[in-house]
Amino acid sequence: MRHAGTITSTNRTMAKGLNKVMLIGHLGNDPELRTTASGQSVSNFTVATSENFKDASGNWQDRTEWHRIVAWGKLAEICNQYLKKGRQVYIEGRLQTRSWEDSKSGEKRFATEIVCTDMQMLGSAKEQGGGHGDTGQSFERPQYNQMQRENRQAPSDYTSPHAGPAMEQEKDDLPF
Repeated sequence: MRHAGTITSTNRTMAKGLNKVMLIGHLGNDPELRTTASGQSVSNFTVATSENFKDASGNWQDRTEWHRIVAWGKLAEICNQYLKKGRQVYIEGRLQTRSWEDSKSGEKRFATEIVCTDMQMLGSAKEQGGGHGDTGQSFERPQYNQMQRENRQAPSDYTSPHAGPAMEQEKDDLPF
């Protein structure tokens, strides 16, 4: 029996596609928490990932990629509470592209973001400057799997604060 949207090959059913992102990187800015008109919490921040490679002449090069992250609901509130610029973090989610019309030029703009469904802080609070390492108290890293707790769809009244070229300025003042 064939189902719409599936590919059958030697009695195996395969999905049409997979949209999953897993990152380990450092926050480029403190999360910005807002509330939509419908009352939904949304947090936006950037994460930098880096890689080293040898170029054609054999010299080591560094390459940094910047990723826009959007978290919703309780996960947004947790990110806002615990994550700070420079903190190492594991992010899991899916890619999503938005479009809007630029009010100045009238051109259609696009932004690809990672809609975060899972977050885990990495490293100790003391190493990351979280302030919990000096107190002698134990600190459990918050982790959150939004897929098990909330609907993963973003509200229709969402607009990202990182919709324009302002992100370029944020990249230049990182401590790493």
